[in-house]
Parts: sequence; structure tokens; C-alpha cells
Amino acid sequence: MARPRVVLGVSGGIAAYKACEVLRGLTETGHDVRVVPTASALRFVGAPTWSALSGHAVSDEVWDDAHEVPHVRIGQDADLVLVVPATADLLARAAHGLADDLLTSTLLTARCPVLYVPAMHTEMWEHQATADNVALLRARGAVVAEPAVGRLTGADSGKGRLPDPDEIVALARDLLAGAPTGADLAGRHVVVSAGGTREFLDPVRFLGNRSSGRQGYALARAAVARGAKVTLVSANVGLADPAGADLVRVGSAGEMRAAVVDAATSADAVVMSAAVADFRPTAYAEDKIKKTPGSGVPTVALERTPDILAEISASRSRPGQVIVGFAAETGDASGSVLDHGRAKLAAKGCDLLVVNEVGAGRGFESEHNEAVVLGADGSVTSVPYGPKSALSHVVWTLVRDRMADT
Repeated sequence: MARPRVVLGVSGGIAAYKACEVLRGLTETGHDVRVVPTASALRFVGAPTWSALSGHAVSDEVWDDAHEVPHVRIGQDADLVLVVPATADLLARAAHGLADDLLTSTLLTARCPVLYVPAMHTEMWEHQATADNVALLRARGAVVAEPAVGRLTGADSGKGRLPDPDEIVALARDLLAGAPTGADLAGRHVVVSAGGTREFLDPVRFLGNRSSGRQGYALARAAVARGAKVTLVSANVGLADPAGADLVRVGSAGEMRAAVVDAATSADAVVMSAAVADFRPTAYAEDKIKKTPGSGVPTVALERTPDILAEISASRSRPGQVIVGFAAETGDASGSVLDHGRAKLAAKGCDLLVVNEVGAGRGFESEHNEAVVLGADGSVTSVPYGPKSALSHVVWTLVRDRMADT
């Protein structure tokens, strides 16, 4: 199969150096990337670097190789155009259809998805001119990612930081896989839980699980891309923060419950994809439990943790709120994976339950998943094996359809 063709546009901001990591992330995952920098971008990172990392000659001039008509051909042949970083100046020129260099000409000829990843100072991002330009680009079908919040150039901090390169690569791969680009969740507030909780026995040891948080982060990323305001409640995850989501970090099941219940008060939907511990130790040892000769094996008494999914399903904070649960299951002598899933759906009282069989490269610690989404209305939606982003978009489409009925 031909490698997906990506045009990586680089405009003139200090974050241009991070685009090198985006380029490497795309090439290492099998993408054919051609870099089209602006003249200003080449003052931050030189053409030899882009050429070496991409394997293609690099130029910002429409006059180079004129017989190949590069200002037309590059955009026509692309499967995705990705601009990292997208400065305020580049967004303005793109929004108003200027074609004064190779990159802006490429943007005008592209008929594939176009993804802009902004990076600039907070004041520039919040200026009405930039807001209008972003709105215009989005109205035309382009995807403009939300910038991250954090350290900017110099001592400044705020919204406008370039998202983590791994996050940008994930966004690009989602678009290449056909992820929806519309804003069908605009105006909605959704809450997503992710990761695995930890219940400590002592300062060193805890009861935990294998959840990596990848599915929850994919859900958050997909919801942001579809226009939602997203609160992500994350437990013990080592992943790049999804740009555009409000992140709440927690550790234990009790902390997860408090954060989810609080965020759910203003949410249109809550998706509980986190692996929350079912049990926790009844007592916490302030000092490390020692293994001393003749002391024997300590006994650990356990108690149940709060059932967050059942609680928020039973006492919904607002009319029409959609609640989604996840069930990582294995079959046993008492029933199949779907048998256990249907029983859990009835017991929890949620609207949708995503049932996936864990193991064999699915579920925990994997970038792929396979699931069946059971609805309280009797619906059954099978999602074949594929990236967790694909499952995420299926879930949000099912949630959106139920929101439309409220």
C-alpha cells in the first residue's frame, strides 16, 4: 500500500523546532512527509534539517522546480496538510486566501483535510482578529486545534503553547483515518474519565490495574475535535495532555469520584472509561510494611470502593444527561463477555456500555481496541478491531444521537 502523503507546513514561530519531532513521529509511523516551510520558518530551523528528516528536498520558493508547478502540485497530491506551528500571521493569510509563498499556495490548492496547530502568545490567540480568522477557517472545513496552556517564550505562561508533538501526530493520524471534522458537539460539555486508580497499602505499595489511559485520552481528543468543552479526569497516566481539554489529575477511586461528580453537575454527557478499583485496603500503613524474618505474610482486609458509574446514572445532575460506561470483560463458566456486559448495563443504569474483551492485544496497554456498544434501548453496535480513536468517534456519535433526543 502507498504511504499516506502528508504536507507539513511550518510557519515562522519559535515552536518551529518542535515540528521536527512531529516530522519524525510521522515518518516513523509510515507516512511520506514533504516539508513546506515559510521563509521565516527557515530562520528558526534550516532546510538541511528538514531535508534530512523527511528525505525530500525542501524549499519555500514557488520558483524552484517551476516545471513541476509545485505551488499547485504539492497540495493536489496530499492526503493531509498539517501546519505546525500555525502562527497568527499564517492563520490570517490562510483565512483571507493569500498565496504569496509556497505554503499559502499549497493551502489554496489542497482538497484534502487541513489541520492547523496554532502556537503564539496568549494575547495574540485571544485577539478578536485571530478569533475571527480561526472561526472562518473552521467554517470552511479546516480543523484548527486548540493550543495548549503552559510556558510560552520567555517568562510568559498561558494559552498559546504548541501541543505536545505526540498529541499532534495522533491528531494527524485520526484525520488520515477518516475521523469526523465537523463540530457536532459544539456547545456541549462532556466529562471523560481515564487511566487506572491506585489504592495504597503503605507509602510504597498499592493495588492497581493495567490501564494506560489511552482510550480515555482518545475519547477526550475526539470530543475536542468535534467542538465539545471537555473535562478529562485522569488517574495515573503517562501520556501527553490532550490540547483543548481541561485536565483534572486524581490518584485513587475516592478522588476520581469527587472529581467526576463535581464535573458532572454541568455536563451533557459523562463517559467513564477509567479503570476504577473495585476494592481498597480498609487500613493504610503510615510506614512501609516490612518483610522481617518470622513475621509471616500480612493479611490485607479490603472494602468496596464507591460505584461511580451507578451513582451518576441514578442521580443525573441535569435532564437528558447521557451516561456511558466501559466494561473490560473476560468470559467464564457463568457467561460470555456479552452476557456479563448486559448484566452490568442493567445493574449500572447507564445509557450505553462499551464492552470489550481484554487480552490478545486488545484493551489494556494497547493502541487498538475492539468492542460492542450496548444501549439501554436494546441497540447493539459492533466496533471492529482498530485504533482507539475509531472507537472513540463511534461512542461520540452514539452519544450525540441520544443528545439530539433531549
